[in-house]
Amino acid sequence: MSKLERFPFPEVLDSSMMSSFRSCPRKWALEYGLHYKPVTTSVHLHAGGAYAKGLEKAREAYFQHNLPADQARAQGMKALFESYGDFQCPSDSAKSLERMAGALEFYFERYPLETDPAVPITLPGGQRGIEFSFAEPLEINNPETGNPILYCGRMDTIVNYAGSVFGEDDKTTSSLGASWPRQWDLRSQFTGYTWGAGKAGIPLQGFLVRGISILKTKYDTMEAITYRPAWQVERWYEQLHRDIERMMRMWNEGYFDYSLDAACNEYGGCVFRQACISKDPQPWLNNGFIKKRWNPLTRTEDEVSGSI
Repeated sequence: MSKLERFPFPEVLDSSMMSSFRSCPRKWALEYGLHYKPVTTSVHLHAGGAYAKGLEKAREAYFQHNLPADQARAQGMKALFESYGDFQCPSDSAKSLERMAGALEFYFERYPLETDPAVPITLPGGQRGIEFSFAEPLEINNPETGNPILYCGRMDTIVNYAGSVFGEDDKTTSSLGASWPRQWDLRSQFTGYTWGAGKAGIPLQGFLVRGISILKTKYDTMEAITYRPAWQVERWYEQLHRDIERMMRMWNEGYFDYSLDAACNEYGGCVFRQACISKDPQPWLNNGFIKKRWNPLTRTEDEVSGSI
C-alpha cells in the first residue's frame, strides 16, 4: 500500500480542489496536500490568466471608474500584456501573447462595453459585481483545528442580464461546437458559486458562460445559459459534504485512491502520469516538480520551503 507522508488537512476548499479530488484522490493529495506543481508552467493556465486579467481591468475601468470605453479597453490590454509578461509560448500553441491580445480585442468587438446586455450589478457600498468573492463555513469541521471548513470562490462577474441576475464566466478554448454549451449544466463550479452568492444575499438564476475559441488563424465565440434551481444547489451542498467526508477518511488512513482510468489522460494527460507509471514515483516528483502552495482565498501560489 503506497501511503503518503502526513500533511495538514486544508482549512479552505474551492471548486478547483474539489474537482481535482473527484477526478483522482491521489492527484488531489499530491497537488493540494503535498503541493507538488510542475516545474514548467502550463500555457493554457498562463494565457488564460492573462486574458482574464485583461477582461477584469477593462470592466473595472469602464463600469467602476467610468472611463470611456476606448480607454477602458486600453487598460485591459495593458493588464493582459503585464500578466503575460515574458512567458515563452510553445511553438505549437495558439496562445501566444499576440493571439491572446487579439482574443481580447475580438471579445470587445462581439461584446462591446457600451452595449453589452450583461451589465455588472451594483453591490451594497457602490462596488460593481466584478471578480465577486466569497468564503463561507460548511457544516463540517477540520479534523485538526476543529474549525468549520470554509468553501470559497471568485466569479468573473455578477450581471443583470435578460431581466434576471446571473453569474457570468469567461472561458477560453480551442474549439466550440454543439456539445460545448451542454457541459456546464452539471458543473459544480457554477453550482457552488450560486450557493456562495446566495449566502451573500445575492440570489442567482444561473450562469451566463461565454466561450472564446483561440486558433492560430481565427477566433470564434459562443454563449450558454445554465440554470441552477434551489434543489440542484441543495443536492450539490449535500454531495460536497459527502466528498469532504471521503477526503477525510483517506487523510486519516494516509492512503489516497488512484483513479487509474480516463482521468489519467484528460486534458493532454495528468501531470502526475509519469510518476504513477513508475514503481518508485519519488524521483519523478523530486525532479519534475517544485512545491507551491495554492491559496484558494487569494488564488495565488507561494513556494513552499522546508517542511509543509
